[in-house]
Amino acid sequence: MKAREVKRAKLVERFAEKRARLKAEGDYIGMSLLPKNSAKVRLHNRCKLTGRPKGYMRQFGISRIQFREMASSGLIPGVKKASW
Repeated sequence: MKAREVKRAKLVERFAEKRARLKAEGDYIGMSLLPKNSAKVRLHNRCKLTGRPKGYMRQFGISRIQFREMASSGLIPGVKKASW
């Protein structure tokens, strides 16, 4: 799944300028001919460590489970365990 997300990210980057130009011109037929995975909305945030798609914490780039494990082991400074 991680490799698929990397491939999508490259497609989005490659077609971003063309997609923006077509949208500005109002050429929606031309936009429909572009690869579907080149749309920015197709990207999905995933945990950098595990690849988990759910429970993603954007500020840290990891899932809530990894955040909890790292905080418990003291790898994230400034986080105190309250009562989780």
